[in-house]
Amino acid sequence: MNAHTNADPAELAKFSELAHRWWDPQSEFAPLHHINPLRLGWINQLAPIAGKRVLDVGCGGGILAEAMAQHGADVTGIDLSTKALKVAQLHALETGQQGLQYLETSAEALAATQPESFDVVTCMEMLEHVPNPAAVVQACAQLVKPGGWVFFSTINRNAKAFVFAIVGAEYVLRLLPRGTHEYAKLIKPSELCAWAQGAGLQPLHSRGMAYSPLTRRYWLNDDTSVNYLLATQRHGG
Repeated sequence: MNAHTNADPAELAKFSELAHRWWDPQSEFAPLHHINPLRLGWINQLAPIAGKRVLDVGCGGGILAEAMAQHGADVTGIDLSTKALKVAQLHALETGQQGLQYLETSAEALAATQPESFDVVTCMEMLEHVPNPAAVVQACAQLVKPGGWVFFSTINRNAKAFVFAIVGAEYVLRLLPRGTHEYAKLIKPSELCAWAQGAGLQPLHSRGMAYSPLTRRYWLNDDTSVNYLLATQRHGG
């Protein structure tokens, strides 16, 4: 990895150590398995993906990428974690899933070689883990075709998000390993919208995501104060 790569080696190491557990629904990645139908349903509602060319930025072990391929999309998943990508590739082989490829590259590098190549770009639970999230947003905007959709999901930065997403999820409920998120790296919706608009993306829809420890159920709502999703569309379509 060169000095200009927009990735935190400590973050990559953290997820690489857990890579073999990506597809264990009882593991540290259980929340991703639970929220996957919600985020996929929302994406597919706004931008039906069947027959479309889709890019999943920061795909990790492939939970969302493989689900989108199952829904008929031609999916490319990219990540900088070698171990996570190997897990994703192995799982796709085991399931025999077609319409799916994985590349070890960054969004910025791919944007330089394949601009305007994808109908839909997703970047979920990833921006809060990189040194320069605005650069990733810019790259996503370059990768999508004019008129295409780019979807983000991340965590708000405020006192409530600190209590629920870090203290609650990591230390009390232990839904995630301690240290998964750093408060300073969390992103306000206003910041994400500003980056998107500066990159030529129009923010159109947002949704919040809530969790009940009692029922262990996740759902989408209009409260973006903690976890939230943002749908944007590139100008010029």
